[in-house]
Amino acid sequence: MKILIVDDHPLVRKGISEVLSAVGAEIDEAATGVEAVLKVCEQKYDIVLLDISLPGQSGLEVLKLLKKERPRLPILILTMHPEKQYAIRAMKAGAAGYVTKDCEPEKLILVIERIVQQGRYLSKSVTELMADDLSSASYREQIRHERLSDREFQVACLIASGRTVGQIAEDINLSVNTVSTYRTRLLAKLEMKTNAELTAYMIRKGLVE
Repeated sequence: MKILIVDDHPLVRKGISEVLSAVGAEIDEAATGVEAVLKVCEQKYDIVLLDISLPGQSGLEVLKLLKKERPRLPILILTMHPEKQYAIRAMKAGAAGYVTKDCEPEKLILVIERIVQQGRYLSKSVTELMADDLSSASYREQIRHERLSDREFQVACLIASGRTVGQIAEDINLSVNTVSTYRTRLLAKLEMKTNAELTAYMIRKGLVE
Protein backbone atom coordinates (compact mmCIF):
# COMPACT_ATOMS: atom_id res chain seq x y z
CA MET A 1 0.00 0.00 0.00
CA LYS A 2 1.40 3.40 -0.99
CA ILE A 3 0.34 6.36 1.15
CA LEU A 4 0.92 10.11 0.78
CA ILE A 5 0.96 12.07 4.05
CA VAL A 6 0.21 15.79 3.60
CA ASP A 7 1.03 17.79 6.73
CA ASP A 8 3.20 20.86 7.30
CA HIS A 9 4.69 19.57 10.58
CA PRO A 10 7.74 17.29 10.07
CA LEU A 11 7.32 15.63 13.48
CA VAL A 12 3.70 14.79 12.74
CA ARG A 13 4.61 13.32 9.36
CA LYS A 14 7.39 11.29 10.96
CA GLY A 15 5.11 9.94 13.68
CA ILE A 16 2.39 8.89 11.25
CA SER A 17 4.98 7.47 8.88
CA GLU A 18 6.47 5.29 11.61
CA VAL A 19 3.05 3.93 12.57
CA LEU A 20 2.14 3.04 8.99
CA SER A 21 5.58 1.80 7.95
CA ALA A 22 5.38 -0.71 10.81
CA VAL A 23 2.49 -2.42 9.02
CA GLY A 24 4.27 -2.52 5.68
CA ALA A 25 2.99 0.66 4.03
CA GLU A 26 5.16 2.59 1.58
CA ILE A 27 5.17 6.23 2.67
CA ASP A 28 5.63 9.46 0.76
CA GLU A 29 5.32 12.95 2.26
CA ALA A 30 4.29 16.48 1.28
CA ALA A 31 4.47 19.64 3.40
CA THR A 32 2.19 21.85 1.29
CA GLY A 33 -0.84 21.60 -0.95
CA VAL A 34 1.20 22.51 -4.01
CA GLU A 35 3.66 19.72 -3.29
CA ALA A 36 0.81 17.28 -2.72
CA VAL A 37 -0.89 18.08 -6.03
CA LEU A 38 2.41 17.70 -7.90
CA LYS A 39 3.09 14.32 -6.30
CA VAL A 40 -0.42 13.05 -6.99
CA CYS A 41 -0.10 14.09 -10.64
CA GLU A 42 3.24 12.29 -10.98
CA GLN A 43 2.69 9.14 -8.91
CA LYS A 44 0.00 6.64 -7.96
CA TYR A 45 -1.13 6.32 -4.36
CA ASP A 46 -3.64 4.02 -2.69
CA ILE A 47 -4.72 6.77 -0.29
CA VAL A 48 -3.81 10.32 0.80
CA LEU A 49 -3.84 11.49 4.43
CA LEU A 50 -4.55 15.22 4.35
CA ASP A 51 -4.44 17.82 7.12
CA ILE A 52 -6.75 20.85 7.02
CA SER A 53 -4.34 23.44 8.43
CA LEU A 54 -1.73 23.93 5.71
CA PRO A 55 0.33 26.97 4.68
CA GLY A 56 -1.20 28.84 1.75
CA GLN A 57 -4.15 26.81 0.52
CA SER A 58 -6.28 25.16 3.19
CA GLY A 59 -6.67 21.40 3.26
CA LEU A 60 -10.23 21.71 1.98
CA GLU A 61 -9.00 23.65 -1.05
CA VAL A 62 -6.28 21.07 -1.64
CA LEU A 63 -8.85 18.28 -1.29
CA LYS A 64 -10.87 19.74 -4.16
CA LEU A 65 -7.77 20.10 -6.33
CA LEU A 66 -6.71 16.52 -5.66
CA LYS A 67 -10.17 15.16 -6.44
CA LYS A 68 -10.16 17.13 -9.67
CA GLU A 69 -6.87 15.54 -10.71
CA ARG A 70 -7.64 12.05 -9.36
CA PRO A 71 -11.42 11.66 -8.82
CA ARG A 72 -11.11 8.06 -7.64
CA LEU A 73 -8.19 8.60 -5.26
CA PRO A 74 -9.44 8.16 -1.65
CA ILE A 75 -8.48 11.03 0.64
CA LEU A 76 -8.70 10.76 4.42
CA ILE A 77 -8.80 14.00 6.37
CA LEU A 78 -6.49 13.62 9.39
CA THR A 79 -6.60 16.78 11.46
CA MET A 80 -6.64 18.35 14.92
CA HIS A 81 -9.96 20.07 14.18
CA PRO A 82 -13.06 18.44 15.70
CA GLU A 83 -15.61 16.78 13.44
CA LYS A 84 -18.23 19.46 14.12
CA GLN A 85 -16.06 22.09 12.48
CA TYR A 86 -15.07 20.58 9.17
CA ALA A 87 -16.35 17.01 8.68
CA ILE A 88 -19.47 17.94 6.70
CA ARG A 89 -17.56 20.33 4.42
CA ALA A 90 -14.84 17.74 3.89
CA MET A 91 -17.24 14.91 3.05
CA LYS A 92 -19.18 17.14 0.64
CA ALA A 93 -15.89 18.04 -1.06
CA GLY A 94 -15.14 14.37 -1.68
CA ALA A 95 -13.23 13.13 1.37
CA ALA A 96 -13.39 9.39 1.99
CA GLY A 97 -13.29 9.85 5.76
CA TYR A 98 -12.52 12.23 8.61
CA VAL A 99 -10.38 11.36 11.64
CA THR A 100 -8.86 13.55 14.35
CA LYS A 101 -5.20 13.28 15.29
CA ASP A 102 -5.97 12.16 18.83
CA CYS A 103 -7.15 8.77 17.57
CA GLU A 104 -5.21 5.64 18.52
CA PRO A 105 -2.66 4.34 15.97
CA GLU A 106 -4.58 1.07 15.71
CA LYS A 107 -7.74 2.94 14.77
CA LEU A 108 -5.94 4.95 12.09
CA ILE A 109 -4.65 1.73 10.53
CA LEU A 110 -8.15 0.21 10.55
CA VAL A 111 -9.67 3.34 9.02
CA ILE A 112 -7.09 3.39 6.23
CA GLU A 113 -7.64 -0.30 5.49
CA ARG A 114 -11.42 0.22 5.44
CA ILE A 115 -11.16 3.11 2.99
CA VAL A 116 -8.73 1.32 0.68
CA GLN A 117 -10.95 -1.77 0.63
CA GLN A 118 -14.41 -0.19 0.67
CA GLY A 119 -13.85 3.38 -0.52
CA ARG A 120 -15.17 5.19 2.53
CA TYR A 121 -15.17 5.36 6.32
CA LEU A 122 -17.86 7.10 8.34
CA SER A 123 -17.60 7.16 12.12
CA LYS A 124 -20.82 7.12 14.11
CA SER A 125 -20.45 10.80 14.99
CA VAL A 126 -19.80 11.87 11.38
CA THR A 127 -22.77 9.78 10.24
CA GLU A 128 -24.94 11.61 12.77
CA LEU A 129 -23.62 14.99 11.62
CA MET A 130 -24.43 14.13 8.00
CA ALA A 131 -27.90 12.96 8.96
CA ASP A 132 -28.50 16.19 10.84
CA ASP A 133 -27.23 18.15 7.85
CA LEU A 134 -29.63 16.36 5.51
CA SER A 135 -32.58 16.79 7.84
CA SER A 136 -31.94 20.53 8.06
CA ALA A 137 -31.45 21.00 4.30
CA SER A 138 -34.84 22.63 3.88
CA TYR A 139 -33.84 25.16 6.52
CA ARG A 140 -30.44 25.91 5.00
CA GLU A 141 -31.16 29.62 4.77
CA GLN A 142 -31.28 29.72 8.56
CA ILE A 143 -27.73 28.38 8.92
CA ARG A 144 -25.74 31.49 8.15
CA HIS A 145 -22.26 29.96 8.25
CA GLU A 146 -23.14 27.81 5.21
CA ARG A 147 -22.80 31.03 3.17
CA LEU A 148 -19.06 31.18 3.88
CA SER A 149 -16.36 29.89 1.58
CA ASP A 150 -13.98 27.28 3.02
CA ARG A 151 -11.30 29.89 3.69
CA GLU A 152 -13.79 32.33 5.24
CA PHE A 153 -15.08 29.55 7.47
CA GLN A 154 -11.53 28.69 8.55
CA VAL A 155 -10.84 32.32 9.46
CA ALA A 156 -14.16 32.52 11.32
CA CYS A 157 -13.24 29.46 13.40
CA LEU A 158 -9.84 30.92 14.23
CA ILE A 159 -11.30 34.30 15.21
CA ALA A 160 -13.90 32.59 17.39
CA SER A 161 -11.09 30.58 19.01
CA GLY A 162 -9.50 33.83 20.18
CA ARG A 163 -6.80 34.28 17.53
CA THR A 164 -5.94 37.81 16.42
CA VAL A 165 -5.73 38.80 12.75
CA GLY A 166 -1.95 38.82 13.03
CA GLN A 167 -1.85 35.37 14.61
CA ILE A 168 -4.22 33.98 11.98
CA ALA A 169 -2.07 35.43 9.20
CA GLU A 170 0.92 33.59 10.65
CA ASP A 171 -1.06 30.38 11.23
CA ILE A 172 -2.27 30.04 7.64
CA ASN A 173 0.60 31.83 5.89
CA LEU A 174 -1.36 34.77 4.51
CA SER A 175 -0.81 38.51 4.82
CA VAL A 176 -2.55 40.49 7.56
CA ASN A 177 -4.37 42.50 4.89
CA THR A 178 -5.69 39.34 3.25
CA VAL A 179 -6.94 37.94 6.56
CA SER A 180 -8.56 41.30 7.34
CA THR A 181 -10.33 41.15 3.97
CA TYR A 182 -11.63 37.64 4.76
CA ARG A 183 -12.81 38.90 8.15
CA THR A 184 -14.69 41.79 6.55
CA ARG A 185 -16.32 39.49 4.00
CA LEU A 186 -17.37 36.81 6.46
CA LEU A 187 -18.84 39.31 8.90
CA ALA A 188 -20.83 40.84 6.05
CA LYS A 189 -22.12 37.44 4.94
CA LEU A 190 -23.08 36.57 8.52
CA GLU A 191 -24.68 40.00 8.97
CA MET A 192 -22.49 40.71 11.97
CA LYS A 193 -20.26 43.61 13.03
CA THR A 194 -17.93 42.40 15.78
CA ASN A 195 -15.71 39.46 16.69
CA ALA A 196 -17.70 39.04 19.90
CA GLU A 197 -20.90 38.56 17.93
CA LEU A 198 -19.16 36.07 15.66
CA THR A 199 -17.69 34.15 18.61
CA ALA A 200 -21.06 33.89 20.34
CA TYR A 201 -22.64 32.54 17.14
CA MET A 202 -19.89 29.96 16.52
CA ILE A 203 -20.08 28.70 20.11
CA ARG A 204 -23.88 28.54 19.95
CA LYS A 205 -23.69 26.44 16.82
CA GLY A 206 -21.10 24.12 18.38
CA LEU A 207 -18.46 25.04 15.79
CA VAL A 208 -15.88 26.01 18.40
CA GLU A 209 -15.52 25.16 22.06
